[in-house]
Amino acid sequence: MFHKEGHSIILIFLFVVISDILLLEYIFDDGLIKIILQSISIIVLILILQFFRNPSRKTILDDNHIISPADGKIVNIEKVFEKEYFKDDRIIISIFMSPFNVHVTRYPISGKINFSKYHPGDYIVAWHPKSSEKNERTTIVVENKVFGEVLYRQIAGALARRIVNYAKVGNLAVQGNDAGFIKFGSRIDLYLPINAKIKVKLNQHIKGGEDIIAVT
Repeated sequence: MFHKEGHSIILIFLFVVISDILLLEYIFDDGLIKIILQSISIIVLILILQFFRNPSRKTILDDNHIISPADGKIVNIEKVFEKEYFKDDRIIISIFMSPFNVHVTRYPISGKINFSKYHPGDYIVAWHPKSSEKNERTTIVVENKVFGEVLYRQIAGALARRIVNYAKVGNLAVQGNDAGFIKFGSRIDLYLPINAKIKVKLNQHIKGGEDIIAVT
């Protein structure tokens, strides 16, 4: 299954690759050169397909735990001052997504969406600490009865050029459901209450929609 945000791009690349293969058949008599160039076109298409894949996930709905909003690697766990929305201390969990990860964003908890804002910005590499404040990003806050408000931030990376955010203020989020997409490399920051019990470690690889980030 492929994410809807990639349907048009996949169709374009599919058309281009088929056209290239047919054109190369017409232009080149040399079998080796033709095979190499055709193989490159097919590899590019395969990379596009794997980037926009959208595997189904078995989310166990539970208000007592926060699940990972994305696939990737835990690159930061620390107490920080969150200055955009909470304006107080929070635990930040940063998840870096390489171009080879699934790039679907999923709601970490169920609840009411209280805040959703887009910020234009730069395209510093996503693992850089300043990317959370300098890069193109969106900030979303979801509230449930157990954790209160939880903030997650979609952050564009050096390659990413479009963040898709489905969260709208006033709507109800369902834990594990599709919340958006970040195209071509990115990062997700989660800001959790100070008293949350963190269940992940630095450099751990996690799966969006399934792996538990924190519990009460």
